[in-house]
Amino acid sequence: MKSLSLARALALIVPLAMLAGAYAFQFVGGLHPCEMCWWQRYAHMAAIALALIAYATRGKVCVSALFTGLAGLAIGIGGGIGLFHAGVEYGWWQGLTACSISPGGGSSADILNQIMATPITRCDVAPWSLFGISMAGYNGLLSGAAALLILVLLLRKGSKA
Repeated sequence: MKSLSLARALALIVPLAMLAGAYAFQFVGGLHPCEMCWWQRYAHMAAIALALIAYATRGKVCVSALFTGLAGLAIGIGGGIGLFHAGVEYGWWQGLTACSISPGGGSSADILNQIMATPITRCDVAPWSLFGISMAGYNGLLSGAAALLILVLLLRKGSKA
């Protein structure tokens, strides 16, 4: 498989896999995303769109490589946000959001009270970890590695469709 083809495939498969995992944890595992989790997802959604454009423009190698590179950049941004989020979860630094407030109130028929009673998913608490690494941490590590690999493949001499 040629370098550009492999880079293009990674640029589509990696964000699809990351989002599939995130949605599985949400809908199967019951772990609801916080604000910074959504930021990571948005970057992967953008990467998917850019990778699809790269596939649509396969006949124009330079254009396809450009969109593959942009998809890799979006994956890297998602990974960077993940690493930042992991740092917030581990208490290394404070987050940029106010999503670490405690949930409040009881429920009632009043809409405002229902809104106030909705649990807030905290950005500064890792709801899941494996070997001491949170989901945000894994996103940062895997997405960062994928973004670097895509870049290396695109810069490889003789990278063709």
